[in-house]
Amino acid sequence: MIVCDLDETLMNDDGSLSKKNAAAIQEATAKGVYFVPNSGRGYASFQNDLETMHLRDQPNQYSISYNGGLIVENKDNRPVAVNAMPFDIAKAVFAAGVANPKAATHVYTQNELYIYHPIDDDSNYLKNRGVSFEVMENDNFDQFKDQNVMKVIMALPTIDERKQMRAVVESQVDASKLTVAYSSGRYVEFNPAGIDKGSAAVQLGKLLDIKPEEIIAAGDNSNDLPMLRVVGLPVSVSNGIDSVKDIAKYVTEADNNHDALAEVINKFVL
Repeated sequence: MIVCDLDETLMNDDGSLSKKNAAAIQEATAKGVYFVPNSGRGYASFQNDLETMHLRDQPNQYSISYNGGLIVENKDNRPVAVNAMPFDIAKAVFAAGVANPKAATHVYTQNELYIYHPIDDDSNYLKNRGVSFEVMENDNFDQFKDQNVMKVIMALPTIDERKQMRAVVESQVDASKLTVAYSSGRYVEFNPAGIDKGSAAVQLGKLLDIKPEEIIAAGDNSNDLPMLRVVGLPVSVSNGIDSVKDIAKYVTEADNNHDALAEVINKFVL
């Protein structure tokens, strides 16, 4: 099985999927290798890319979303595992985001994305990747009382501001109840404790009778570290951050804009 981050790993900077990457994925799956997107995004945002990979709406093919919050079978996007946040924890994290006037605070439910105080740069980044969202007109989090909240994240301009946001959240929420990650040079992300891209990759592997050492994981940023730590072959694309490269057993020569994933598949699978 290959589990692969999307943005800045598989996808070009403009949000597109290259023909070479798509062709390599098709060849790998034809050989019986599972190709599993493992993204912080929701599954709805990459359906067109699954179509290009010939994996959309296919039985016995899978996707991981929300940093491990949800695993679906691609056929009818059937939930296989739902790793939602406890409501009170999600509400407290959201409140910390709302209190910061610089932050765009995202609430990912099982099927939708809602944003309080959207920021143009962030909204344009999402739209460029086919991510649709609904703007929250008020900060009443109780509207999500009867829904699964998968994660809450904040977009902030600098890493110092993102780290400060983490500190504020952890001053108000027991840190042992959270998994925290940074991604895409813009987000600080909060999932339930124990839920991350790595836990979901292992969880799916167990369902498919695939051992962790039989999994390749490819990523570029800190929210990819958990999946890189638990698999047999952790891979960093050449544009990955230093901490990702440090634990990778293979660093691609190509970056995400030059078919890095095709390089991995051609070297280790085909």
